[in-house]
This record gives sequence, structure tokens and C-alpha cells, in this order.
Amino acid sequence: MNRSIFRRAAVVSAAATVAAVFGLAGSASAHVTVNPNTATQGGYTKVSFRVPNESDSASTTKVEVNLPTDTPIASVSLKPLAGWTAVTTKSKLETPIKTDDGEITEAITKITWTADSGADIKPGQFQEFDVSLGPLPQADQVVFKALQTYSDDSIVRWIDEPSTDGSEVEHPAPVLKLAAKAADAPASSAPASAAAEASDEAADSGSGAGLGWGIAGLVVAVGALVLALLAYRRGGQTPAA
Repeated sequence: MNRSIFRRAAVVSAAATVAAVFGLAGSASAHVTVNPNTATQGGYTKVSFRVPNESDSASTTKVEVNLPTDTPIASVSLKPLAGWTAVTTKSKLETPIKTDDGEITEAITKITWTADSGADIKPGQFQEFDVSLGPLPQADQVVFKALQTYSDDSIVRWIDEPSTDGSEVEHPAPVLKLAAKAADAPASSAPASAAAEASDEAADSGSGAGLGWGIAGLVVAVGALVLALLAYRRGGQTPAA
């Protein structure tokens, strides 16, 4: 009796592990992200805002990304995306940005992409919106609050900033972590193609690492389920007389 209960508990535990792996994989990739998610203070970088469609029936028709006003970015350039119309909004800065060419009193604080007919993000799909930014502020991170509008007029607000205690937030905003520039790194006043390529490689590397961990977790979970089922079968067999 006790052996039977143990076998059933093992099967249930393994099944729960598999479900947890799939559940975590889904929740980890569902929100709007910025890729790569790391850059250097004072430098330029090319990032992609990756927007997955979470709805089972509606399509994403508009994406709005807000840039911070407390740590404004002087240069913001957009890569054209077929089927989408991009509009930028400038705001007057409370504290002008000092550059070699003088003070900048206004900066882009919002980017809105709107899909043309047939170009919206369908269920089960995602889209990437490329932006060149710089020079990046002397801060630990840049938080880009984003709004995702669906064809059924629903809006998902990805605006929750990272929690101070490390706990997960419900609708996390895309966050670009910034590291201090190395002392011997040469100064640059414009983005270089090598830096852009390095950013792309870092993004691919980060995506590959996340996928690797997900696959490893899935293999462990499936293995546990197989072993539990084998134990269940062997436990149900009776020795020959």
C-alpha cells in the first residue's frame, strides 16, 4: 500500500515538474523586452524592442515606447520597418543636455509604431522594432515603459519598474542595464558598425543561453517523468512463482 502511494506521488511530482517548466518558459518570454539588455554608459547602441502577441484571437496593431525624461537620450534613430508607420514625440527638457555642439533643450520621449493593414502582429507571432540610441546616460539602467494595443482595443501596459527586492512584477517594463565605461576604452561620438555587430551577437547569445536553460530544464523534467513511470510499471509487476 505504501509502495503504491509512493509510486503515484512520484508520477504526480514529475508531471508537476514538467508543467512548471513549460509554464515558466511561457511566462518568461511573454512580455515586451529590449535586446540586448545591456550597454555602456556614455556610448551608443542599437537595440530591438521585441513584442510578442499574447492574445489568442486579437492582433497587435500599435506599440508605444516611452523614453525617460529624467535621463534623456540626445540621439534617437529609427530603422524603417515595412508595414509599420513610426512617429516620434519630442518634449522640452527641464535640464538641457550638454554636448560638444552645444545644449540640447528637447529630446524624443516617445516612439509610436502603428501597423498598416495586414502588417499587425498575429497570435503566435512577434515583431522587433530597431532603434539606435546614444549617448546613453550615466545611470545604472534605462527603463522604457511600453504600451501594446490590440485589434480588440485592449491595451497591455508594460510599465512596472523592477522591484527593489528582486521579486517579479506583473507587467515588467523593458529595462536596459548600463555598465560604466572601462577606463582605457576610447571615446566615441557616433555609433560604430563593430559596436552594432557586437550588440547583435550579444542579443543572439543571450537568447541562445535562455533557450539552452529552457531545454535543459525540459530534459530533466521529462527524464524524471520517464523514471517515475518506469518505477510505477515495475512496482505493479509481481514476481513469477
